[in-house]
Amino acid sequence: MYRYDHYDQKIVDERVVQFRDQVRRFRNGELSNEEFLPLRLQNGLYMQRHAHMLRVAIPYGLLSSRQLRALADIATRYDRGYAHFTTRQNVQFNWPELDDAPEILAELAKVQMHAIQTSGNCVRNVTSDQFAGVAPDEIVDPRPYCELLRQWSTFHPEFAHLPRKFKIAVSGTEENRVALTVHDIGLQLYKDVNGETLIRVIVGGGLGRTPIIGSVVREDLPWPHLFTYVEAILRVYNRFGRRDNKYKARIKILLKALGVEAFAAEVEKEWAHLKDGPATLTGEELARVAGHFTDPLYETLPATDAGFEQHKADNVAFARWVSRSVRAHKQPGYASVTLSLKPTGTAPGDLTAEQMQQVADWADQFSFGELRVTHEQNLALADVRLSDLFSLWKKAKAAGLATPNIGLATDIIACPGGDFCSLANARSIPLAQAIQEQIDDFDYLFDIGDISINISGCMNSCSHHHVGHIGILGVDKNGEEFYQLTLGGHAGHHAGQRREAALGKVIGPSLSAQEVPPAVDKLLRAYLLHRIDGERFIDTVDRLGADPFKFAVYGADAHRKEAAHG
Repeated sequence: MYRYDHYDQKIVDERVVQFRDQVRRFRNGELSNEEFLPLRLQNGLYMQRHAHMLRVAIPYGLLSSRQLRALADIATRYDRGYAHFTTRQNVQFNWPELDDAPEILAELAKVQMHAIQTSGNCVRNVTSDQFAGVAPDEIVDPRPYCELLRQWSTFHPEFAHLPRKFKIAVSGTEENRVALTVHDIGLQLYKDVNGETLIRVIVGGGLGRTPIIGSVVREDLPWPHLFTYVEAILRVYNRFGRRDNKYKARIKILLKALGVEAFAAEVEKEWAHLKDGPATLTGEELARVAGHFTDPLYETLPATDAGFEQHKADNVAFARWVSRSVRAHKQPGYASVTLSLKPTGTAPGDLTAEQMQQVADWADQFSFGELRVTHEQNLALADVRLSDLFSLWKKAKAAGLATPNIGLATDIIACPGGDFCSLANARSIPLAQAIQEQIDDFDYLFDIGDISINISGCMNSCSHHHVGHIGILGVDKNGEEFYQLTLGGHAGHHAGQRREAALGKVIGPSLSAQEVPPAVDKLLRAYLLHRIDGERFIDTVDRLGADPFKFAVYGADAHRKEAAHG
């Protein structure tokens, strides 16, 4: 993984000193609340419903065991003994004291981490595939490109005050594991017939109040032009993006207003001034950064392991875990393992300090000291020998991190919601737990199979409810918490599913918190009733439309009322 050089470390250390002084000046009354606000946001510090929240960047989701131990120590010393992992491969502390924030940043700097640009109207943390570098379906390793973008965009003066926040995702596989089309820019790396790396550039995706699927603005960008073309996009956004209304300020609104062709033409005009200029990437620079992402010292192993196969045959629980949590690896004799942070009854994405220490130990013992944060709010160990899987499973099971629900209905993506966030209309965590309890039967879950359920506490869609197969949105109804159900969302094709990204559609009136878990169960049972062999939940929804599911939740009366109102 990437290691800071002298300049990286100096920049991060100097930012800590700067922010420590800014906090001192604020406490002494030398800075007003209004003056301090952008300064703390630039360092990832929010004010939420009850306390501050500190968001720490995990660039493209890659962590070392040393860094995870530092996060565990921070959770113990400065927070309430846990941390929350997000859909954008960040980690959040929900209870830090303002005066402790500079000390936390100093501790992070010691392990080459920071909170810079995790908030504010700037380029945020660049996200990527949690299985980058090890996935058998990988065409181009995206990690060097992510790191180059991180270095290039951090503190870039032209992008420090954009009209609104800006999110970039990068993928090097055909399968879309990073929600490419719902980012401000999605970059899909691929190779042409001559083996040259090209980039498909997708712009204008995003969820929130105005959910939009991104559009391809360039199909075949040669990789040396990565910086210059992205800069051209950002310059067009800086020049034409709205600043009078933050709800209309994202690049998706600009692209929709101009139209894809006109927007792309503006980008091409701007790029003409930048193309082949000083920011053009060279092979030497790409090789320099790519040198940080070489393969670990894999052993030469057979493709199968007799002990592993015997454990699967002898232990049903282990076999069940393997079927959901273990993925194929490009290196024979190895596998990638996803650790579930979604056991029933816990807040999705939360991990205690003790569990973080344990996972760090497993990373050292089983996976070359590295781990990954996934888009689905879980953790992954990318390089585990097949012969070690049973030992890892026993340790993970004892620690509560081996729930075999990866990709199943209880693997719910949920934001912190109204328990923490001051923007939320409703709580997400208790609802996720209630849904888990409603359907907490592994035979039932395995029968249902692959499905995504996403819960957001407000329209900002931090949990991407618009692209969940079942999406749940918290809404305020006369001061009470209600929830709107959407159906048929999809972030892009996965695991052999050739499918375009789609936004879910609202299927009926909002429901109370007590009504939602039974309603979700009714949707799942309607799928089991109507599916045909081999169909996944989303396939059945696509084939039949929403009506059978709407009927299952709301009954005939809802259809009659809808027809009466036209």
